[in-house]
Amino acid sequence: MAKKLTHLDESGRPKMVDVTAKADTVRMAVARGVVRMQPETFRLIKRGGTKKGDVLSVAKLAGIMAAKRTPDLIPLCHPLLIGNVTIEFSLDEAKSTIEITAAVESTGKTGVEMEALTATTVTALTIYDMCKAVDRGMKIENIRLVRKSGGKSGTIELE
Repeated sequence: MAKKLTHLDESGRPKMVDVTAKADTVRMAVARGVVRMQPETFRLIKRGGTKKGDVLSVAKLAGIMAAKRTPDLIPLCHPLLIGNVTIEFSLDEAKSTIEITAAVESTGKTGVEMEALTATTVTALTIYDMCKAVDRGMKIENIRLVRKSGGKSGTIELE
C-alpha cells in the first residue's frame, strides 16, 4: 500500500490533519543545523564583539520564540501547548562553525518536529542577521530532524 500525504484531501487540496480523536502523549523532537562563517566572525561571536550585542543569547531567544510561533508560520501546523524549548550551541573554532541543537517537548495529540525545526532555523537566521554586516558569506547548512518520540510511531532516531 502506497503512503499518501496527510495534508491533502481526496481532491489534492490542502487540509489540516484531524487529531481530535488522538490520545495525548508526551512528545519530544530534536533538530540540528550549522552556521559556517569566516574565522574572524566566529571570534567576534565568541568574545561578544558585535555591534548588535550578544549574538548567541539573542539567537537563543529568537529560537525559543520561533518554536512558540510555528503555527503562525507554517499554515497547517496545529497550535500546541509547548512545555519546554531548549537551544544549545556547539562552537567549533577549527571549522568556524556553530552547531545549533533545538529540543522541544509537549504533551498533546501531535508531534513537535516542526517546532524544533523552526527553532533551529530561526536561531541560525538570527546569527546570520546579527553578523551579516561583517560576513555576508555565512552559510546556514544541514538543518534536519535528528530525533522524535511520542505518538503511535514511538521513538525515531535519525542520527
